[in-house]
Amino acid sequence: MSINDLILNTRSYRRFCQDVVVERSTLEKLVDLARLSASAQNLQPLKYFLSYDPKINAMIFNHLRWAGYLQDWSGPEEGERPSAYVLILGDKSISKSFGIDSGIAAQSIRLGASEIGLGSCIIGSIKRKELAESLGLSNHFEILLAIPIGKPKETIVLEAVGEDDDIKYWHDNEDIHHVPKRTINEVVVN
Repeated sequence: MSINDLILNTRSYRRFCQDVVVERSTLEKLVDLARLSASAQNLQPLKYFLSYDPKINAMIFNHLRWAGYLQDWSGPEEGERPSAYVLILGDKSISKSFGIDSGIAAQSIRLGASEIGLGSCIIGSIKRKELAESLGLSNHFEILLAIPIGKPKETIVLEAVGEDDDIKYWHDNEDIHHVPKRTINEVVVN
């Protein structure tokens, strides 16, 4: 798969085939891609919490907000939830600031997931304190991002931003997820 195809296929999936298991070894391979990716000052302050257990997944699910633009949707229903999560943590014993590292790591994990036919998204709207307590995480870890992972159960369509300049994603009557993207001429300034 070319890098272009890989990026085009790496969409923010929010509905999954929950019964399709994602093994710990798969999550470890995805995290290994993040581990080998760039890190500011090469500090490598990120750690990862892996979940593939349905009970822990349910606990994580309850601490996430799934789609800010879909106000009437509280997230995927039972049966359409992810079968795994990677939580990206900042290790405060290594650094107090995690800069861009979490974004680099998240995209590396997502590209790797896409390459093997899995879907994912990046969630930053997290009840961090409550989730850390529920998982029993040490105080020196800060939850930065959650990445739900599983076999995608939805279709996502990219389209140009309309004349109204509305960039909000939306679902149509057939539950197809539409994502407006600005054109190349709108993002290149010279």
